[in-house]
Amino acid sequence: MKPGLSSLLLCLTLACSCLGNAGATTVHGSPPKKTEKSSTADHSKFKELQQDFKSGQEVTRACLSCHTEAARQIMQTRHWTWEYTNPDTGQKLGKKTMLNGFCIGDKSNEAFCNSCHIGYGWENDRFDFTNEENVDCLACHNQGKYTKPGGLAGHPAYVRTEYPPGSGTFLEPVDLAQVAAHVGATRKDNCGACHYNGGGGDGVKHGDLDSSLNQPPRQLDVHMSADGGNFSCSTCHQTDAHQVSGSRITPTAADPHGPLLRGQASDRNPATCQACHGDGMRRTRLRPAASTRPGRRTRNCSTPTPAPWPVRPATSRPSPGAGYPPR
Repeated sequence: MKPGLSSLLLCLTLACSCLGNAGATTVHGSPPKKTEKSSTADHSKFKELQQDFKSGQEVTRACLSCHTEAARQIMQTRHWTWEYTNPDTGQKLGKKTMLNGFCIGDKSNEAFCNSCHIGYGWENDRFDFTNEENVDCLACHNQGKYTKPGGLAGHPAYVRTEYPPGSGTFLEPVDLAQVAAHVGATRKDNCGACHYNGGGGDGVKHGDLDSSLNQPPRQLDVHMSADGGNFSCSTCHQTDAHQVSGSRITPTAADPHGPLLRGQASDRNPATCQACHGDGMRRTRLRPAASTRPGRRTRNCSTPTPAPWPVRPATSRPSPGAGYPPR
């Protein structure tokens, strides 16, 4: 065999070997990690955001100079109104009007409860729901270093603030310009800032939602894990004009249909399990082999398993030192 031909065959053999190994890594390893931003815009380059912002409303004003319809869209959502009208009964529901088993209601304590509202300044019944600059864009689109403490009516700390008052501990002011320059698509911790901590603590109000979902192992949540689907909340809770699909007030009890295509025009709830998997669920090692449909433990996706929560009769007293185990 000629030397040149033998060298060529050797190179081809090595190339095929490398391709085979790369294929094996792709199949058995973690999903490929993005090395570059998927956004087509670098907000740090926008002159509108290169300001010394004094308030959240000033940031929103700058956002709306480009995203002209965003606030109007937000104002049509339950995240803004905290109200929902049952289409079957006409009953008014939502945080603004109904009592809650954990929080009771926000009346008389708006400045604290409404730190989870996607707006600025809701501290009493005179809040202006029609003022576009009251919309808080950063609540859902910040990429870190942005918090809204309870008691400030949805505002972050603008100056160094003793919190709680008289405690001797202080909150440093949020760098609004820095946060605004690095906004992006919603992340799990954006949603979790409110939805994990409802009721006053991590996982207290919603037993299926807590901060373990930010970076869960595959065994905890195959969808949200970086070693699984690497989903964010919005992967399933698809939005259209800021309307988020899915509702715990009127959940979809059954969805006996095939999978939906993303973007498909449909009146169905795209956040159900069947919207992706169809009504004939595949068997996986995470469910009993005999099951082909979602079982009792898979009715709600993203379900961390908390420590046992014992229940005693109201009239009984625990033995000294027994207490309740931490969650």
